[in-house]
Order: sequence, then structure tokens, then C-alpha cells
Amino acid sequence: MPQQKDIVKIAIQMPGAYPQLIQLDQKKPLSAVIKEVCDGWNLPGPGNYALQYADGVQTYITESNRLDIKNGCILRLTKAPGLCAEDLYKGIQSSDSGVRCDSLKQLACVSTDVTFAQEFISRDGHSLLVQIVEDSNESPLILTHTLTSFMELMDHGIVSWENLSSIFIKKIASFVNAKVTDASIQQVSLAILESMVLSSKSLFMLVKQDVTLERLLSHLQVTNLQIQTKAMALLMALLQTAGEADRQELFAFLGKKNLRQYIYKNIIHSSSSVGDEMAHYLYVLQSVTLNHLEHRMRTPLDSYNQDQRDIIHGLRQAAFETESDSLSHERRRSLCAKEFKKLGFSNNGNPGQDLVRTPPGLLALDTMTYFASRYPDAYSRFILENSSREDKHECPFGRSSIQLTLILCEILRIGEPPSETGSDYHPIFFSQDRLLDELFCVCIQLVNKTWKEMRATQEDFDKVMQVVREQITRSLSSKPTSLELFKSKVNALNYSEILKLRQTERLHQEETLAPPVLDLKERLKPELLELIRQQRLNRLCQGTLFRKISSRRRQDKLWYCRMSPNHKVLHYGDVEEESDTPPIESLQEKIPVADIKALLTGKDCPHMKENKGKQTKEVLDLAFSIMYDVEEYSLNFIASSRTDFCLWTDGLNVLLGRDMSSESQRSELEILLSMEIKLRLLDLENVSIPDSAPPVPKPPSNFNFCYDFSQAEQ
Repeated sequence: MPQQKDIVKIAIQMPGAYPQLIQLDQKKPLSAVIKEVCDGWNLPGPGNYALQYADGVQTYITESNRLDIKNGCILRLTKAPGLCAEDLYKGIQSSDSGVRCDSLKQLACVSTDVTFAQEFISRDGHSLLVQIVEDSNESPLILTHTLTSFMELMDHGIVSWENLSSIFIKKIASFVNAKVTDASIQQVSLAILESMVLSSKSLFMLVKQDVTLERLLSHLQVTNLQIQTKAMALLMALLQTAGEADRQELFAFLGKKNLRQYIYKNIIHSSSSVGDEMAHYLYVLQSVTLNHLEHRMRTPLDSYNQDQRDIIHGLRQAAFETESDSLSHERRRSLCAKEFKKLGFSNNGNPGQDLVRTPPGLLALDTMTYFASRYPDAYSRFILENSSREDKHECPFGRSSIQLTLILCEILRIGEPPSETGSDYHPIFFSQDRLLDELFCVCIQLVNKTWKEMRATQEDFDKVMQVVREQITRSLSSKPTSLELFKSKVNALNYSEILKLRQTERLHQEETLAPPVLDLKERLKPELLELIRQQRLNRLCQGTLFRKISSRRRQDKLWYCRMSPNHKVLHYGDVEEESDTPPIESLQEKIPVADIKALLTGKDCPHMKENKGKQTKEVLDLAFSIMYDVEEYSLNFIASSRTDFCLWTDGLNVLLGRDMSSESQRSELEILLSMEIKLRLLDLENVSIPDSAPPVPKPPSNFNFCYDFSQAEQ
């Protein structure tokens, strides 16, 4: 007798026949199971048949994935993958264009299954698709199906991209370069080229030679959002795969062709909102571009480099314009030291020593020089205004500039490689050719303004820079789309406004620490924790869209997971696009909550262990897995944000009967406690709360004043 855990109750369908309800023994060979099913319908030749899921992603059942079959699954008896591959291989070569079109359309659908893909590729079917593309004698519809099928087959990694001929690559590139081509063909061609570029350095060189970059840029100006996104994806793949020399060459070309203006006009200011995928590519472009400054940021000033010393002296001369040629060497040296002190350098005898620290290194010298040359009046006004103040009230330009450059580098994350999931780009980046320099010019004047508002002295330098960092961060978080907008926001956020904001936040965070209030908080906690638990469970019932991240391309692989209203089953399944919440009935896969054994997070997750060393900290922080059933299968997640990660891990912990442990839960509990305490203490405003309860008075000598309700009822 097979053990109960090896038996799965399922239904098997076949067009034109009554479904069979069977108990599938997982220990029995799959061929024997298929033979029994065929015998039930009196079908000859069981070797010509296979089982596949009837709903959702219609994957073929094999010995390697059969353990994924759960109770209640609906399977379909269908043509064996080898036979299907053979029929489609012949159909593609048919002399009838209608048969060829239908065969290729079906091939595009079934090629997503790895079992079928192996069978089709073993017949050299992918080479047949390559031949169709190279000949290009077919209609646009047939060509679109051919390219889609090819892309799906190659996505399994069975065949190396490097096996492709240069003729094929040139043909795909020609589809992208052509001015008049079917949009669907261009879309798939762009995706194929992106995968080629990401797969190897040699293919990067071939694609770079064959793709006309001018034409690629023109795709960013079209109204078709899919083509726009795929063009951006290919462009980012080229930039990220390129070596340093090739990247510099690409950036020089893109600068000459005004890529920034293209993006600013056609994407940032487009009538439609920026999608998640496009936001990721904009973030990557911003990150890769700003990282060009990393070398300067990590290079200290060389005191023996005459050019660098001349630049520093140029800053002094631009500020004071003194005629020192007629002075003696000692007098000139003394005057220079005095002027460098007024410029705000800590080491006025050798100001270059201030720029030895990295970061910001030479980048601070670059920003100061840009400010002095681009806005000479503002530069002179800054220096002269502070020269006229008392020494202790001077705002030091040199020291402030070095610290401000470091702050901007940290805020803009210069030197950090782009994350696989990042999408936090600054629209203002695409409005300026030299964002860091222009931000510096605005913010160094902000430093002077804030210094005066705080009536700061030299001892307050760190406090002033903390306020300036807060002003910049808060202003950039509102996503200004132009430098002027940023300038108006950051100047409106003066020191008094920062104090008000800080005070408001402090009032929200601080609670009365009197023992009675702390005791009240402890009494309120269970009720509020239950409220948070219910919210988490409701969020799981509502469900969330998750993205599958492929190792080679970040594209439209989406799936949805939600819990049933009775909190007993998790339903999940692939979805085609980012649409509204799909109904539970459309999510064919399910896991009974009772079967969930454990919740894993971060590097403990199976899908993180498989790619050990390849995942960034950001991805690790968003990964979690559910271990379920006696065999400990896993359902793996990568949340789109830290908020979703906290909601799901909290909700799953509630289902498992464990305590919620996320930072989101702690924050929400504090907020709810704070609000509840404030509401309860409203009537006690201006009343001091004692540390201990007042003493209970002694009982009276008699209770004759008490009314006896029992006698009244009689």
C-alpha cells in the first residue's frame, strides 16, 4: 500500500471525453500513470501522450517536476512534447503560408515550456528559425512569431547565444535600424539584442557595430511605450557591458546626440506615467553616468602637481584679485596665507592638504572651480560677505565646499553600482548636463544662507551641515523636475521650517514617560497588535504582484499571490501584465496554510543560495520563501519594496502563530500607541501626572449610606 503522503487526488481532462478522477501515486513511474489514463479512454499508443497542467502556465509534467502536483490539480492528456515538436517542425516547413503561420504562433506559446524546448532544439528547430529570419521572405506576422519563438527557446539557456552567426545578428540589427518596420518585430528584435549583449563580451562588440545608435535613440521618441522601454533596455545593456574605453565612447556619442534631452522631453514629461521597468532603466542610466565621477572622488590632490596648485591659486585670485607681483616673496606668501584663510581653508599655508581626504578628493576642487567660473558674482559675494564678518562668525567657503561635495556624493550614491531592482531616479538629473556641479552651486549658497539664519560660529559647523543635508534630502524627495524648482523648494525650506518639522516629528516620537502612561501603553499593546495582525491578514487576502528576476534580463515575468478569505489557502499563479487584482479562480496554483512549515528570509532562502555571490544586499533584503509540505518544497518571493516584504513576512508569521518582527510592525505599533495615548490624555492637558497612583483612603466606619437595590426590586 502506498503511503498517504504519496497519493494526490487529481482530475485529468481530454477534449471530447469525460474527465477522469484518479489518485496519482507519486512513486509510480509517469509512463505507467499515462498508460492507465489512456486505457481508461481506450487510447492506443500511450507513448504518444503526455500530461500537462490544464490551467495557468500549461507546463508538461515530467519526473523532475511531478512532485509539484497538489491535491485538486486539473491536468490534461495531450500530445507528447517530442511528437508536438516533430509536428511543429514539419508545419514550419510547410509550403502553405497559413500552416506556417499557425505552427509558428503555436510554437511561440509552447516554447515557454523547457521540456518542449529541449525536444524542439534536439531536432535543430532553433536553426530552422534562424534560417527563416536570415532569409526574411515571410510576412511581418510570421516573422514576429518566429522571433518570439526564438526568444523563448533561447531564454531557457539550452543553446549558447555565442553560437549565432554574424549574418543572423546583422539581420536582427537591421530590423531595429529600419525606419519602416512592423512594431512587433522591432520590439522582439530589441529584446533579442539585449539578451545577446548581456550574454557575452564578443556579442556586445558585434551588436555595437551593427546597431545604428542614432536609430536606437529615435526609438525613445516614439509613442509606443513597449518599443521605448525595449530601446532603453538595450541602451542600458550596452552601457553596463561595455569596458571603460567603450563606455566613455558611448557616453561621448550620447552626449553629442542629446540623449538627456530626448529622455527629458519624451519620457519624463510624457503624458503617460513612467512604468516600473522604464523607471529601473532611468535609475541605471543615472547611476552609471554619475559613477563617472567616482575616479575624481577617490583621487586625492597631489601637492606636487603644478596644475592642481594653479587651480587652487586661481580660486584665491578670482576672489580677491590682488596684485602681488610687486611684493617680496615673504610678503606675497603671508598675503596668500591670509587670503586662503578668508577663503575658508583649514590649512591656509598649504590649502591642498584640505583636499587630500577621499572622498570627495579632487571632486571638491572641481565643484569649487565650476562655481567660481560659472557664477563669479555669487562666488565673490560669498567670499567678501564672510570676509567682513567676525572671524568666529565667518562661513568657511573651502571647508563648507569640501563637506557639501561629500554630502552630495552620498545623497546621489556616487560610487555605488546600480541595483538589480532599483528604480529611485531623480527627474532633475535629466534636466541638467552637469547635475552635481549645478546642485553644488545652488547648495553652497544655501550653506551661507543657513549659516546666517542659525547665527552660527565655527563650533557649529557640523550642525549647519546636518541641517543643509536635511534641506537637500527633503527637497530632492519631492522629485523636482528642474533646477529652478529644486532651488525654490530648498530655499523655502529655511532653518525655522526645519526646526518646525523636527519639532513636529519629535512630538510624534516622544511620549510622556510617567509610569502610569507606560503602564497604559502596555495595557493598550495587545489590542493594537491584534489590529495590526488583522491588517496584515487582510493585505494577504488582497494579494500582491511579484516580479520574477531573470539572471539575463529584467522583463515582464510577473506572478500574483493572495490568500483566500477564510485564511486557509494561498493561491498563486503567473499573470500577463500589471493589471487589477486577479480573481482567486484565475490563480491555479495553491498551498494549504496548514502545510506551511517555515518562513525563511534573506540569504537563507533557497533561491538566494542558488545564486550565492550574485545577489546584491538590496535583493537579499527583499527575498523570502515559504517552506511547505512534508517534503519541504519552497515558494520563493522577491518583494518589490521593503514595505511589501514587511507586510508579507508579518502576515505569514501571524498564520504560523509567531510574533511579527518587522521594522514596519514596530513603527506602526509606535504610531498607533502614540495616537491612542494622545487621545486618552487630551482631558489631562496641563495636568501633571504623578509617578504613582494616589493612596486609597481608608474605608468608612459603616456603609449605611449605600442604597440596597435588592429591597427595591422586591
